[in-house]
Amino acid sequence: MVRVTAEIIAIRGGGLCSAGHLPGERFIFTAGKTPAMCPWALGALMAPVAVLLNGGQFSWAKANEPTFWCCPDPDNNVVFKLYREDE
Repeated sequence: MVRVTAEIIAIRGGGLCSAGHLPGERFIFTAGKTPAMCPWALGALMAPVAVLLNGGQFSWAKANEPTFWCCPDPDNNVVFKLYREDE
């Protein structure tokens, strides 16, 4: 089974996520499971997660290299590291 992990590595700006998320938190996505998380962050991650779950990659990243994505909060961007794991 393939899964994608989204790990919070930083919170920019004031350092506080308005939804209460913290650095080090991990969210696991599979083809049948979407984790409970801030809906704004979820919306920002769904497209890249779908690419990774379906075997795709991004032109700027080497094979199996993590990519980095942010939520759209203009004051306190939550930065996520995304990576695919094959179990």
